[in-house]
Amino acid sequence: MLNDHAKIVKVFSAAGEVVGRKKLQKMIFIGKKLKFPFYEKYNFHFFGPYSEELTLRIEELCNLGFLSEIKEKKGGYMQYRYGLTEAGEGFLSHYDLELPHLQECMKDMNEQSSKFLELVSTILYFDNLSKEEVKEKVFTLKRKQNYTEEDIAEAYEYIEKLQTTLSVH
Repeated sequence: MLNDHAKIVKVFSAAGEVVGRKKLQKMIFIGKKLKFPFYEKYNFHFFGPYSEELTLRIEELCNLGFLSEIKEKKGGYMQYRYGLTEAGEGFLSHYDLELPHLQECMKDMNEQSSKFLELVSTILYFDNLSKEEVKEKVFTLKRKQNYTEEDIAEAYEYIEKLQTTLSVH
């Protein structure tokens, strides 16, 4: 019943502490696009792909005491830090989740900036379009982010690197 919750907890077990709700949303979305079994529905939102379901699931996991949430005032906004608790580790021990390469992928993504993951997830959201059309979407929808052609090329390389990580092993 709580299998989908366990998968999210497993992300924290793999990645460690995640700073920022936006980063967390993008990590799960990218994981889903890499064929990890995440089933949260995503829509395109102001900061790229966003899942209301994931937001609610994270809230539930915090309320259950499986994840810790620390709010920090950062400039003019609130930043959230999420981490796995002992209770969360105990909860996870009841599930036999075999998610090969989840750890490498999540750790790697967690080391990237939110802005970069926003670009990567936006590209993956529009993966049914040609690279040229995707570039156009990025420049239109993400105008304020000032992404460059180089940023987009780097994001495509990163996606390829993650996909290679999954297929090589």
